[in-house]
Amino acid sequence: MSERPEQRKDQQRKDPVDVIIDQWATVRPDLDTRAMEVFGRVNRLSHAIGERVGQAYAKFGISRGEFDVLATLRRSGEPYTLSPRQLSATLMLTTGGMTGRLDKLERAGLLRRSPDPHDRRGLHVTLTDEGRALVDEAVGAGLAVQTEALSALGAQRAGQLADLLRELLAGTDRS
Repeated sequence: MSERPEQRKDQQRKDPVDVIIDQWATVRPDLDTRAMEVFGRVNRLSHAIGERVGQAYAKFGISRGEFDVLATLRRSGEPYTLSPRQLSATLMLTTGGMTGRLDKLERAGLLRRSPDPHDRRGLHVTLTDEGRALVDEAVGAGLAVQTEALSALGAQRAGQLADLLRELLAGTDRS
């Protein structure tokens, strides 16, 4: 059984999730709130770091969603080309949502769309040289924000956290 919030107070400073857990412990002491402690923090952390990473990408004139498109093309390797359907599947976006991002990135000269030579109805989306240069810089800026946040844990504990989260994520894939 994990320690209750009252037992943790002397061990570390309280955060907003501790306050919520303490409130539940007062009104519903029968609840086991361990999952809330973990996922409440994961959600808050994701939001906070996501905002900071978004600010880093904004310096390059792109949003987090636009970065995701460019980064997916970059990670695909040369010739940095995927179909809109492949991009949508990778990014878990509807084709309509993808079209808007592609339109903006194409207008900015960061990618180009061309007919698929093997499918008259299909398209290829290709990262331009300008797009590749931009995403290479932006990925470094985003990673710097994430690395700074993780530095509070140290390398060993950050590795342990990554392992634990990988294990937890794998468990959700079985559902």
